[in-house]
Amino acid sequence: MNTPSTTSPSSGDQREWDDQSDWVTMSDEHGTRSGGGGLSTLFDLPTMRGFLFRQRYILIATIILSLLAALILTLLATPVYEARSSVRVEPQGNYIVEGQDLAPAITSGQVSQYLQTLGEVIESRKMAELVVGTLNLQNRSDFLGDDVDSNRPEKISDEQWAELKKEMAIAITQGGVAAEIPYDSRILKIRFSSSNPAIAAQLANAYAENFAADDSRQTLANNAYALEYLDGQITETRQRLQDAELAANAYARRNSIVGPTSINADNSYGGEGGQTITALNLAQINASYTEARAKRIELEQKWLAIAGTPARQISAVQNSEVLRDLIGESSTLSANLADLRQRYDDNYPQVQELNARLAELNRQIDQTGADIKAGIRSDFEVAKRQEQALSAEVGRVSRNTLDEQDRRVRYGLLDREASAIRVQLATLLDRYNQISSAENVQTGSITLLDPALKPTTPVSPNLTRNLFIALILGSGLALTIAILREVFDDRLRSLAEVEDRFGVPLLGHTPYLVADDLDDEGSAAHIALMESYSSIALAIHYALPKRHRVLQFTSSQASEGKTTSAIALAEKYAKLGHKTLLVDADLRRPAMAGAYGLDKPQQGFAEVLKGQADIQSVLLPEVHENLDVLPLGTLPADPVELMASGYIRTFIAQYREQYDYVIFDSSPVVGIADAPILSRLVDSTIFIVEANRVHFGQAKAALRRLKAAGANVPGLILTKYRPQEAGQSYGYEYQYYSYSKDA
Repeated sequence: MNTPSTTSPSSGDQREWDDQSDWVTMSDEHGTRSGGGGLSTLFDLPTMRGFLFRQRYILIATIILSLLAALILTLLATPVYEARSSVRVEPQGNYIVEGQDLAPAITSGQVSQYLQTLGEVIESRKMAELVVGTLNLQNRSDFLGDDVDSNRPEKISDEQWAELKKEMAIAITQGGVAAEIPYDSRILKIRFSSSNPAIAAQLANAYAENFAADDSRQTLANNAYALEYLDGQITETRQRLQDAELAANAYARRNSIVGPTSINADNSYGGEGGQTITALNLAQINASYTEARAKRIELEQKWLAIAGTPARQISAVQNSEVLRDLIGESSTLSANLADLRQRYDDNYPQVQELNARLAELNRQIDQTGADIKAGIRSDFEVAKRQEQALSAEVGRVSRNTLDEQDRRVRYGLLDREASAIRVQLATLLDRYNQISSAENVQTGSITLLDPALKPTTPVSPNLTRNLFIALILGSGLALTIAILREVFDDRLRSLAEVEDRFGVPLLGHTPYLVADDLDDEGSAAHIALMESYSSIALAIHYALPKRHRVLQFTSSQASEGKTTSAIALAEKYAKLGHKTLLVDADLRRPAMAGAYGLDKPQQGFAEVLKGQADIQSVLLPEVHENLDVLPLGTLPADPVELMASGYIRTFIAQYREQYDYVIFDSSPVVGIADAPILSRLVDSTIFIVEANRVHFGQAKAALRRLKAAGANVPGLILTKYRPQEAGQSYGYEYQYYSYSKDA
């Protein structure tokens, strides 16, 4: 009897169950592959590679459609010709007031801004009006179109229609012109675009000519304005000068100020004409006061030195000629008196006479000394009174001088104001004469350089540029669509996100195989599939207790690979010496018999449950050693009642001891109650998830429903895994197995 190609034996199936070293290695490898994930891997290379691979068709299709659209639009677009003229710009100022010409009107740092301003002037409505008026474009059918008059609105006057055509011409002209602002020169280029090459050249030249002419007109207007402005300023300044001079003279007359008004370096008034009388008087009195004060101090010190000294000890007394004569005479009399007293007593008349004369001389000496001392004090008192008198006079003259100084300061302000206005008037007159002389000969700052030539080739549409733009925009659109599809697509693709998002261990995964690989048992893909099921079988074996190996295989929806997985794992266990019972428990769409190439039997699992048939009579014949396959048989009319009855529990209890593994291939979870009911009776439920097909929300809901029914879910199996869809390289899945095969 034929067996399904997906379960054909491979060389890896011949190893013994107890030789577990390679199996552990394989299990660890799968565990390593399925690890990781989280936000840290959101923008890593595998994630981006998987995104591009999954969205490759939408990306390529969108970009190709964008390029095709650009190509078609380019071929259908009207050719546009562009003519260029150029003008030379020499920034310079029109100086009106003295002082503006000390620095350039436009500094080097402002040239770029100045050129930008000129560019906006070229593109302005004013320039468009000048060009339209110069070329009479509002009345030219070759510019507005041959059918312009046929589109004239009804009930509109000729004047209104002429004005409307002028507005149309201005709009077309303004829309077709553009100015190129240079970065390293002062040459402005004027571009005009039109479907008519002759009109493009004509309008480019008209723009350049009108732009230069407008600048010249503006220069002449500036000169005229400057003359008018200066004339008004001169008249006003003359009147101000007259008023200032009259005010200064009137103030001088009221305050009797005569003489120079300048201030000397020593802060005295007089200037070239000398000091004023008040200032000279103050200087002289100041000098006299200083001299008197010095004399008073000298005499005061002299008096203080002798005030407490006896008169005869004062040097001035001792140096007096009169006192020296009196003292000499007193000494002679004293000597004579001493001689007489040696011979006579005091009553002797001559002795008495000498005593009287000697007393008179002493009195005269004392009186003369006192008079000299009194004279010194008198000199001090006189000097003191003189100093006081001069101090009072200095104060009076100082006040007069300060008053005069205040008046002269005010007069000086008035006089300086008049002088400043006089200088200003002279400057204005000089500037007026300069501008008046150059009024009609001064040129503008813009001159024509190169006229525009009639273009021979169109500048638009540009196929290369349009295709490049379409490529950029198409790539952006394609990327946006792809990202939106990726955001709203929650299908499971990578190994890491299965454990991260479900919170259930990943028992293993199987690669995606095409039909040819399924039929070719010797292909690398088929060998990889069998090796993956070997790894899954080992993972399930170690995840379950020894005596609790009644398993249910289910999925969220049909065609996810649960039947293939159930058959492959049942055959793996059987070939490794474990007696295994494989039951087709899908009571709605049985597939077990068809998987083995047999017709659907008349009796099977449903009849065995009801006791209508013996299990040995309905098993598929000649499958594999140690493997019994129980197909469904007739579809039951009441699958839910049959599943909820006690038949299943009795069946499991009866055959648990006879088989090492009892594997149920049940129906999907979504929309059907069979799998949740059966999950409460079996030891474990293996949940199958198909990569790149099942949505996470659907699978999560199915898994939640199983757990709500009390199912024990030891792990998941990810089937039909595509490494490239997950961002891995093409040979990622088969590197280990190809190495094993080559060895």
